[in-house]
Amino acid sequence: MLAVFLLTGCIANSGTSQSVPSSPTVSVQDAPASNAPLETTQASTKIPVYWIGRSKDEVYLYREFRDLPGDGNPVTSALRIMMSQKPLDHDLFTPWQSPANLATSISGKNVITVDLSKDAFNSNLDPGMAQRAVQQLVYTATAAASSSGLINSGQQIQVVILVDGHKDYMAFGQVKLGDPMDRDPAVVAPLWIIDPQEDTTVPAGLVKFNGRSTDSSKPITWQLLQDNGTSDKTSLLTGQTKANGDAGQYGLFTFSATLKRGKYEVRVSRVDGSGATIETSTDTKLFTVG
Repeated sequence: MLAVFLLTGCIANSGTSQSVPSSPTVSVQDAPASNAPLETTQASTKIPVYWIGRSKDEVYLYREFRDLPGDGNPVTSALRIMMSQKPLDHDLFTPWQSPANLATSISGKNVITVDLSKDAFNSNLDPGMAQRAVQQLVYTATAAASSSGLINSGQQIQVVILVDGHKDYMAFGQVKLGDPMDRDPAVVAPLWIIDPQEDTTVPAGLVKFNGRSTDSSKPITWQLLQDNGTSDKTSLLTGQTKANGDAGQYGLFTFSATLKRGKYEVRVSRVDGSGATIETSTDTKLFTVG
């Protein structure tokens, strides 16, 4: 049986309310559960954190890896980062506010309980964005627990969200909390770049790019552009790759390029059967070669 971890934070909330752009309502899809797989256990000082971002007209969850502060509970730490910090990628955001109180625990049945104060919800969200925000918490909590080895990634894991110790709170005035919640595969981005992360610096020479796709059967086009210090970027290289794994299942993709010193943007997109770019399946990252 897994040990139960409990850690309460005490970071004061700013007390300000923010308005977030609207989003389409999450539709119920018969997506396979493997499209929302748990992160694997890794020996690392990094923890996964999910953020919200737009891809053309769609709104999805995207993942970054952040430094794990000290020896604290990784689930609580990941949620603190999600609610109080900004994502590395400037295209992403979080509608959460830093709560005065935050505690997490894990039962022996792979149920994570998150208890937070209501000041975390000081944002005005429509139903679609509120659903994604709640799933952002579910994904981050389960990812941090799984990657740090606190739960068995091969089993089902659920999240119960309490507000000031109580059930039935309406998150952002839109989503009722208190019942066990699973990851919703419909809200995760179709693909994203894992490495390099936004605004990181890599050595000159052969640069390797890694990413993740929810459907390994769909080809992925990639493009490298050089940042000239203006709004225009020069296209340097293009190519196509595929993620490993079975059709309809998630997989990882990789490609590489030899680059000299400078600033660059990498852009990846899935393509349809005719070879046309699917604009709602695009991710970009800015990085520096030093």
